[in-house]
Amino acid sequence: MKTTVAALCFVLLPASALIAQGPRGEGRGPMGRGPGMMMGGPGRVVSGAPYSGTEVVSSQETLADGNVIQRKRTTNVYRDSSGRVRMEETITPDAASGKAPYTIATIFDFVGGKRYELNSSTMIARESVLHVPPAGGRNGSGSGAGTGTGTGTGTGSASPMAVRRGGVNTNDPNRPSVVRTQLTAQNVNGVIASGVQHVETIPVGAIGNTRPIQTSRVEWVSNELKVPVQIKSTDPRFGSSDMELMNIVQAEPSASLFVVPPGYTVKTGGPGGPRPQMRGGPHGPPPPPQQ
Repeated sequence: MKTTVAALCFVLLPASALIAQGPRGEGRGPMGRGPGMMMGGPGRVVSGAPYSGTEVVSSQETLADGNVIQRKRTTNVYRDSSGRVRMEETITPDAASGKAPYTIATIFDFVGGKRYELNSSTMIARESVLHVPPAGGRNGSGSGAGTGTGTGTGTGSASPMAVRRGGVNTNDPNRPSVVRTQLTAQNVNGVIASGVQHVETIPVGAIGNTRPIQTSRVEWVSNELKVPVQIKSTDPRFGSSDMELMNIVQAEPSASLFVVPPGYTVKTGGPGGPRPQMRGGPHGPPPPPQQ
């Protein structure tokens, strides 16, 4: 089934497994990160479907002179039966800094309404208030992330009538067109997942381009876990990127992962909002964590 629609922009939101799809993207590239990816949809907490896994985000960007920039980021992710989420990443400073590797773990406690960022190098836990969204995963008709349809419904349909959203005429011939294709469910990284492919075409002259520009994104979402397990994106302007949720274990993680461990000093306030987004390309390195 294919549907062609006009879109204000090709909104490619994922994963990680972060508020899904939520994460939400802030970089140049197609995949932003946020707790939404692990929750199961924008503003949706998924309960009763615990799991843990390893999220690997990689990208490749080819410069005009033929030089290639490759990046890779690995995050351990956990979600318990209550919908609480933990993201854990090991930071390796430059050798010149003389600093040892350390761990940054972010806990989204939707039960207690708190967010904690734990820094193993300082033994400080930053606590902030966390908005608790309603329970429920993707319903297939509304909250799915990264649909790229521009309709806000996630169904891939659009009215043929000229309408204005946000002051922009959706029938503007210079606006990108998006083809959304529903793919047959299959086993991806050990779980059954449903897929959607989005292909966007930016017409000639829309951004000063002399030829059409075509980008694509294929996203596979676990039917049971309600989170993306694979996202592959290509964009001739920025390169290609790939998110894989691997080593998936569908079991209850240890309760200790979702509380501040002994020895940490809890401080309120401080850095707030979602985890920093990857910048500099499809998945450029994130800003250095605050210590």
